[in-house]
Amino acid sequence: MSGASEQTTDMGLVIVGAGGRMGQALIRIIAEVDGVRVAAAIERKGSPLIGRDAGELAGLGPIGVAITDDPLAAFSKADGVLDFTRPEATVEYAGYAAQARIVHIIGTTGLSAEDEEKITAAARHATIVKSGNMSLGLNLLAGLVKKAAAALDPKDFDIEVLEMHHKHKVDAPSGTALMLGQAAADGRQVNLDEVSQRGRDGITGARETGTIGFASLRGGSVIGEHSVILAGPSERITLGHSAEDRGVFSRGAIKAALWAKGKKPGLYSMSDVLGLND
Repeated sequence: MSGASEQTTDMGLVIVGAGGRMGQALIRIIAEVDGVRVAAAIERKGSPLIGRDAGELAGLGPIGVAITDDPLAAFSKADGVLDFTRPEATVEYAGYAAQARIVHIIGTTGLSAEDEEKITAAARHATIVKSGNMSLGLNLLAGLVKKAAAALDPKDFDIEVLEMHHKHKVDAPSGTALMLGQAAADGRQVNLDEVSQRGRDGITGARETGTIGFASLRGGSVIGEHSVILAGPSERITLGHSAEDRGVFSRGAIKAALWAKGKKPGLYSMSDVLGLND
């Protein structure tokens, strides 16, 4: 499927955004997981990190992989790419992954409808696993939200999605919050865009029955906290998840990559990886 090294059977993974917090976390976790290795590390053109050893930057010591700004060359010798970057970069990488016919794991959030269309097109040739959150626990939570939303009458139970992230996060609601809102909408068999309520201010009037509300908090160094509240008459159900370390996203992404290796091209989700769609 790719030009991965002939000297190892380990899955060779490209880390894009290798100098960022997630990139470094991925490199550290890969060192702990059997069956995978860092095949290449990518940073943007002009980055002062170009030429640095990726392992040394991540605090592991040298691993013999120098950071480069040439994704085409990197993808050609790998089995997959782990991508937690920006939408414009992810769309570009999806094209390269399709050209190389390798696995593309996408944890990037804030993708537009146009971005999604381009990624779907790339999935004709690349095996893509895309999720607003790669945490295994969070994806199990989404499955529970879907079941709860399906079981509870929307005339009686209101749904609110509450999320908090660190002050540097640029998109709101988070991709994870939207994923949970989508799970609730799927459970109710409605179109999320038609029932979504994003924030409230001023004299808003009574809540409209059947809407799914979102509230976004930002501050400090919070990695990720998400709650789905199902509020009914005289009772309230809260389903939640807290990420205490970015390693949970890294481990989920690596699990997704190993699952996707050898799968036919297409667009998959973490629900597929976990077998929740079986």
